[in-house]
Amino acid sequence: MQNFRTAVYALAGLAFVGLAAAFAVSLTLLVGALLTVTLGARMLMGKTKRAPVYVKAKRRDDVRVWNDGKGTIIDL
Repeated sequence: MQNFRTAVYALAGLAFVGLAAAFAVSLTLLVGALLTVTLGARMLMGKTKRAPVYVKAKRRDDVRVWNDGKGTIIDL
């Protein structure tokens, strides 16, 4: 009877260690997948380079340019 109880405890302990290992591996895979998706999203949604926009007035007298102290304003 003592040997049988010892075997049951050993099997229960091995099952517990196996479940703990499976949980740790699945949690590691879940965190890795989340980090991979986040990294991919950040890579695809990166900031684009700002390109200057050149404008031309239709007529010369339509353009009004003034400086209000905070920056130059060009009214077309």
